[in-house]
Amino acid sequence: MVQTEAPKFVVDANAGKLVGWLRLMGYDTRFFSAGPDRELIRTALEDRRILLTRDTLLAERKLVKNGTVGTVILTSDAAEEQIKQVFAELGLKPDFAPFSRCLACNGKLEPVEAATVKGLVPPYVFKTRSIFSRCPDCERIYWQGTHWEAMNARLRQWSRLAEK
Repeated sequence: MVQTEAPKFVVDANAGKLVGWLRLMGYDTRFFSAGPDRELIRTALEDRRILLTRDTLLAERKLVKNGTVGTVILTSDAAEEQIKQVFAELGLKPDFAPFSRCLACNGKLEPVEAATVKGLVPPYVFKTRSIFSRCPDCERIYWQGTHWEAMNARLRQWSRLAEK
C-alpha cells in the first residue's frame, strides 16, 4: 500500500507510545484510548484513517480483513520498530513535517510572536528563546528547548531508517 498524500492515523491503546512520535513527525494521529472495537473501526472509516494496532483480533474483523479499513497490525512493542514497520508497509517517505502538531491533542501548531507568550512560559525560556508555537485547540505552547534537540536527533535517525 503506497500513499500519495500524507496519511492520517488512528492508534489504539495497545500501541499508545506510537501516538506522540507520529504527531511529532507531523502526522495527523488520533488516539483511541478506550471503547469497543466497532467504534475504533467506525472512527477509522469516517475520518479515512489508517488503523495502527497490536490487537491481532482486530485483523479478523470483516472491514479490516477485506481491506475496507487500512490497517497495520504492529508486530513489536518498541516504538522504533513500529515506526519502521508503518513506513515499510505503507511505503512512506521520510518527508514528514516535524514539530507541526500538538503532542497533547493533535492540533496543528501555529507560530506566535514571542511577546504573546510572555508570562505563559518560564522566564528563562522567554529570555533565551525567540521562536514559539501554540496549539489553537488546547493553547499549549512549544519552543525549541533541550528536549527539542533530543527529539530532533531521534527523528533524523528514524528518517534514515525509513530511507532504507
